[in-house]
Amino acid sequence: MSLQINFADLFEFTRVYLAAFYTFVAVFYTVRIILLKQSIAREAVFAGPRFSATWWNHVTFRIFRVVIWMVCAIRLFFPSFDNYLGILSDWQSAPLMLIGNLFLAFGLIAIMTIHYHLGIIWRSGIDPNGPDNIISSGIYRYSRNPMFLLVAITQFGFFLALPSPFSLFCLLIGLYTLQRQVIAEEKHLTEKFSQEYEAYSANVRRWL
Repeated sequence: MSLQINFADLFEFTRVYLAAFYTFVAVFYTVRIILLKQSIAREAVFAGPRFSATWWNHVTFRIFRVVIWMVCAIRLFFPSFDNYLGILSDWQSAPLMLIGNLFLAFGLIAIMTIHYHLGIIWRSGIDPNGPDNIISSGIYRYSRNPMFLLVAITQFGFFLALPSPFSLFCLLIGLYTLQRQVIAEEKHLTEKFSQEYEAYSANVRRWL
């Protein structure tokens, strides 16, 4: 009986947690981009040419961020909305839900830490005129794409916290889009830094 109560409490906590989490993510990136643009006095978001692969990646992520936030907000105020999500009961358990919540928290904290260390050199997308050099220190000694890796971890955490066809679809599309963006960015870096980036790639894994 106590296990059922604990699960119910965690389930309701997660309902609030997910809505708050994705609201915070939206506010964080909005403020981050606005302040960065003010600091560098130029654009900081680069989607790429209209209808290009990177443009579609950018649009896909923006759409899914909004949709995920909307779903989490609707669930918060209308719990019966869960009936339309088709919760996967085989994946729904207190331990997995807790792990999902922890993945989300860990991913966000780590992403914010990387943002802090990158400061004004961070860009969203591929800056045609940048970067000025290859970042190979800190966490970039272990992964060529730590930010994307952490986004993937948070996306997996979302699936565990809310196992459903919707969150599974978001996870699969997210991983596919991340892979496409990584390939595009690595192509840009290879063209810009040539042998230097190839040497870096030979010593550091794409993901982990």
